[in-house]
Order: sequence, then structure tokens, then C-alpha cells
Amino acid sequence: MRALPGPFSDWFERRGWQIHPHQQAMLERAQAPALLLIAPTGGGKTLAGFLPTLAELADGTHRGLHTLYISPLKALAADIRRNLTAPVTEMGLPIRIEDRTGDTSHSTRQRQRADPPHILLTTPESLALLLSYEDAPRIFAGLRRVVVDEIHALAESKRGDQLMLCLARLSRLVPGLRRVGLSATVEDPGAIARFLARHPDPCEVLHADPGPDPDIGMLETEEPPPWAGGGGRYAIPAILDEVRRHRTTLIFHNTRAQAEIFFHHLWLANEDALPIGIHHGSLSREARERVEAAMVRGDLRAIVCTGSLDLGIDWGDVDLVVQVGAPKNVKRLVQRIGRANHRYNAPSKALLVPANRFEVIECQAALQAVRDHDLDGEPRGPGPRDVLCQHILIAACSAPFDADDLYAEVTTAGPYAALSRADFDACLDFCATGGYALRAYDRWQRLMQRAGLWSLRDPRSARAIRMNIGTITDADLLKVRMRGRMGGQPLGEVEEGFAASLTPGDTFLIGGQVVRYEGLRELTVEVSRDPGRDPKVAVFSGSKFSTSTRLTERILGMLAQAAWPGLPAHTADWLALQRQVSHLPRADRLLIESFPAEGREHLCIYGFAGRNAQQTLGLLLTHRMEGLGLNPLGFVATDYATLIWGLDPVREAAPLLDRAALAEGLETWLQGNAVMKRTFRGVAQIAGLIERNHPGQRKSGRQATFSTDILYDTLRRHDPGHLMLKVTREEALRGLVDFARIEAMLDRVQDRFDHLRLSRVTPLAAPLFLEHGKVPVEGAARERLIAETAARLMAEAGLA
Repeated sequence: MRALPGPFSDWFERRGWQIHPHQQAMLERAQAPALLLIAPTGGGKTLAGFLPTLAELADGTHRGLHTLYISPLKALAADIRRNLTAPVTEMGLPIRIEDRTGDTSHSTRQRQRADPPHILLTTPESLALLLSYEDAPRIFAGLRRVVVDEIHALAESKRGDQLMLCLARLSRLVPGLRRVGLSATVEDPGAIARFLARHPDPCEVLHADPGPDPDIGMLETEEPPPWAGGGGRYAIPAILDEVRRHRTTLIFHNTRAQAEIFFHHLWLANEDALPIGIHHGSLSREARERVEAAMVRGDLRAIVCTGSLDLGIDWGDVDLVVQVGAPKNVKRLVQRIGRANHRYNAPSKALLVPANRFEVIECQAALQAVRDHDLDGEPRGPGPRDVLCQHILIAACSAPFDADDLYAEVTTAGPYAALSRADFDACLDFCATGGYALRAYDRWQRLMQRAGLWSLRDPRSARAIRMNIGTITDADLLKVRMRGRMGGQPLGEVEEGFAASLTPGDTFLIGGQVVRYEGLRELTVEVSRDPGRDPKVAVFSGSKFSTSTRLTERILGMLAQAAWPGLPAHTADWLALQRQVSHLPRADRLLIESFPAEGREHLCIYGFAGRNAQQTLGLLLTHRMEGLGLNPLGFVATDYATLIWGLDPVREAAPLLDRAALAEGLETWLQGNAVMKRTFRGVAQIAGLIERNHPGQRKSGRQATFSTDILYDTLRRHDPGHLMLKVTREEALRGLVDFARIEAMLDRVQDRFDHLRLSRVTPLAAPLFLEHGKVPVEGAARERLIAETAARLMAEAGLA
């Protein structure tokens, strides 16, 4: 067994600590080419990842950068720097630790390039930027290890794909580079290991003791959850009681808008003036840092938050996590639960708060999944080609390259291991010329080949490429500031579409305060304080999750039970009434109900395919109904059902759900749809077709939309096989449209449809009438309604 160096064992002893087995194992395997540690939150996995580095640097002989730490969050990098600096200082180790993110000053970044610290804490975007510089080989010459924290979170996004391409580049610059991944509990450690490893080399997986099961349950409230909605306001008195009983409580929400609404009403109900903060990704850096500092000091009793606190930031003495709204994903719930009792082998305490009646069932299913250690996770496809295009441009900024060498390098990245040479060449051709329809324009002639090597056609273009590095496309966000003579206090960001809907005097919520819209100046929303008004709600771009496939299976399994002893009486009685009036949905059959209500005919399809897929199903079915003369007027979708209303009853639903017809309808609908244009916009920005940021100026979201819409229509007309259109279609089908889950639903039920014609609305369908987000259908039904209304009015006026 490898012993801890003297200063380390003394430091552990002074604190009364003992090295954990997985930390010792990380020391033992310090020379492994690739190593993945799976450990629960609070298990000391970050220290485990750094112990080999600290031990190797303790003698003070290493010069330059030794270890690169990659975090998905800027705040996490800053937090790790604080937590790592303390033991290094206390042990008197000659180790320099710095972080480098988008918040780091220009002068500090310049100094770090010239004189890198021993340990650099950064993000995928900042690493990509460093690799784009000509002096990248010198910067990374002494690099020995890369530690990727929260790798499970990065593996789910394009940021992770870009990071793996960057690691492939680093491994070429520094042969023998060791990779370490740190992850919370995941459903498929082997997949994460393959993602991290330098293909085809293996990656070892170490498992820490998972510790005790969490203390998790459903919050009991005097008032039952409402039938629809997602805010959880009904539970505020009970949540405040829990806040009073605990030292520090994190109150998670699934979207930023819900967090803002909840915080506003929580504060109004906070008669004891308990110190409560709010934290989410649309707040300004200054606002987030104020809350983080207060958490570190232990000044806050509760913090209302979103995914911005999902990951491993260790702040304050959190002893309770409250999840408001169904978690949608068991893995995310386990991660959030781990924020409470951030200590090794101490059970975390958490409470679930269903936001509406159906979420009671989903929360119960999630509780069972956590207790059964049944984690969910949707498999990811191959590495996206828009990210690869950006990487090719980054490589060209650094130095001329040989295409064969770059292809060989790229295919050592796990997500791109199966990339064909033809697909690589198509990306290279796009980067060089813009593709067939655009090659006549100088703007997209970016690369040239000379003496067998590819390089930038104009070296000056490197600056614009660097300014647009990254895969996060917050394309339509505007800064919000307090109005002031010298530029007031920054508050955060709102979507441009929301800002466009405001007129001077309108009020909205941001950062927990009500502000008054004063005007828009230079892409900045100027506001003033306006307390006490009923606000509009800012529509943030925060994630809107769909319930995972695995959790859906559990919900359907619960509905198939004869009774539901684990559910509150109000929800069990509701399900029993549904079974009496109609049927309950089953995993192997598709329940379809049709009934009259509110003077319209309704059709309800219980697909349990997730919100995006159910939304797409509504669009496709209403399009088919329009073609069949069934006069649909609109629809609304949730994670579990789609409700369509119109003028005429649907006698036979099965033909509407014909797989071939749905697929054909999808193709027709996708051709000029706004979803495709929205997806194309993000793909085009990542791939470098459209530059959001230019030296000296920045495009507004509306300008970028205008540019990409013209390009999209041009490519569809003149080059329908263009690479960017192919990538856009792949992205739309996988993300916003989620047609694969519709196909999975049809596979699950096989043509076994239960279409019930009923005389009135059913208990399970009733909450859908109260859902927000109704989508109107413009077509023959609306024209018929207008004609009938006109005829009735004329008759009443004596003119018919």
C-alpha cells in the first residue's frame, strides 16, 4: 500500500480524518492511463482526484502546468480552488492553484498563458480556447494529468463531446497524459468509462462505498396538490416549517421561471424574515456570487435554486433538500439529494413536493426507484458533427494540420470513435468552403491547403473563430440592468422574445425582486425597482425536462396495480374513479379516449412518451385530422398525454396513428417548420456558419435569427443535401421533436389500441383542460367557426 507523504498524513491526523479506501485506491492507481471514480456526493471524490497530483507536486521540482481540472460550472471551479487552496496552504506545499473561466480577467488569462500555474481549474470552453493558440504546445508541455469532475453531467451534452475532442488534442501534444474522471452514481459506469478513455484504450473503474441510503419521502401538506400547474405554491407553509426545523435547506425547481415565482411567494409568506436566497443560471455573476458567499458563511437558511446547484459545490451546512415538482429523472434526483449532508457515510435527507395531482404518482415512482437503486439514463448517439466542425476550425487556428493526422486524432475521442472518414471529410470540406451552395462566397472560404497541410486562408479570422468557441447557444438572451447614469447594477438575463413583449411600465421578476421595464438600450434591458406590484414572469431559457423512459415504465407499472397503498387517498381515489369511468393506461396497450366537453369534441392519447414527443404527436395528429376533414382546433401536451379538441368527433383513432403516415407527416411538417429553423440556428452557430460574436460587436438574437433563416431557406432550395441541414435534422429528431420516443411507444403497444367513446370528460383527462401551453390549430375548423359566428350575428341583427 502506498503511504501518504508525511505532510499529508500529518494534516489528516490534525483534522482527525482517515483516508477513505477509494482515496487510497486513487493513490495506488495514480499512473493508470485512464481512471474513473464513481462515488456518492460527500464521499470526498474531488480530494481523491487531486491527492496523486498534490503528492507528485509536494517536492516542488515540477515546472509549469501539471494538472488540468475541468468542471462543467464556473462556480464549481472557483469553489474547488477555495477548498483546495486551504489544505495546500496549511501543509505549506509549494503549489500554485488558479482558475480560468469566462469570468477571469484578460490580464490574468494572458499571464496564465505565459506562466501557467501547477494546477489550472477551468471549463471545456476555456480549454478549447487555450488549445486554439499557437503557443498551446508550450502551455501544456509539462501537463501530466487531466481531472474531469462531474463527468456524468458533461457526458450528456455537446460540451462533453467538445471536451473529449480537446483531450484527444492534448494527448497528441503530451503523449502519456493520464485521464481521471470523477462521477456521482450513474446507471452505466462502462459507458462513462468509454466516453472518457482514449479510444481504443480501456479505462479502469473504481467504485467507492455508496454509503447509507438517503432519508427521502414525500412532504405532507394540509392542502392537496392542485390538478394542474407546476409551481408548488400550495406547499409553501409546509416548506417554511421544514426550513425552520433545519439549518440550511436547498429548494430545487426544474425551471428558472418556476424558481422565480416560488421565491417571490415564499418571501411574501416568510413572516419570520428568515434569510432566504435564490440562485439560477440567468442571474448575473455578481448576484450568484453574493448568494454563494452567504452560503459559505452560513448566513442563509434556505436557497431556492435550479440545476445551477445540481453539481458538486460544497457550500454551507445543508441538511435538507426539497425537490419541488416531479424530478423527471431519477439520476438527477439522486444528484440533488446528495447536496444534503455533504459528509461521508451520512444519509442525505430529502423531501419531494409534487406540483400537481399527477406528479404525486411520478414522485412516488421516483421514490421507489431511488430505494431500489434503479437509475435511468437515455443513451447518447455518436458525437455531433457541428461540434467536430468547430474543433477543425480551432485546430486550424493553432497550426496547419494534416487531414489524415487530425482524423486519426479525432477518432481517439470516445464519442467520435466510430466516425467514418467520409463524414470527417464532409466536415472538413464544410469548414474549408461552406459547402456546395456557399463555396462561391469569400465569407465561407475559411481554410486552404498548401503543401498537403490545411490552414486558415486568412490568419486574421482566428480572432472571430476564438470569439465564437463553445457549444452553449444562449442565442436570444439580453442582459438586464438597473437604470443608472454609469450603467446600473447587473441583475441577469431574460429571453429576447420576452423583452420584446414588454412595454415601459410592465413589471417582471428577476433575482427575486419585482422590477419595472424602462426600455431597451444597446441590447440591455433597463429596469428600475418597483416593489409591491403584481409582476409579469420572465420566460427564462432554463431546461424543461421530459420524464425519463425508465421512470415512465415505473409509473405505468404503478397504474397497473390493483390498489395503491403508497399514494395519498386523494390521488388513489382519483385513479380508482378513472378505472371505474374508463380504463387506466397500460404499458402494453395505448389508451385513447374521445368525449364531448365545453361544446367541443375531444381526443386524448395517453402515450407516456415525454413532453417533447407528446407535443410532436399533437402537431402530427392535428395535421392528419386537418387533412381528413376532422376540423381540429388545438391541442395541449404533458409528459403523459396529448389532448386534442375540434369540431368533429373522431370515430376511428387507429388510422391516425399509422406509423408510416406519422413518419410521412413528420417529414412534411419538418420541411419549413420553425422548430427546424430554431435547431438550424444553434447548429449553424456551433459549426461556425454564423458568427454570433464579432470583434467590436455582438449580434442580437433577432439579427442572428434573420441571418440563419435566410441561410436555411437558401440551403433547402439550392443544396438540400448540405451537411448543416443533415445535422439539423438529426438534432431536431433527437431533441425538440423526440420522434424516437413516439416510435418506441408504437413498438411498445404494437397496434393494441383501446379507443373508448365516452359521454363526458374522464378523471385522468380533466387536468389537461387546466394546462398552460395550449397550441391552436389554424385551419378549416377556425374558418368554419368564423363563418358560423358571422351567420349567427347577422341573423341576430336581422340581416340574414
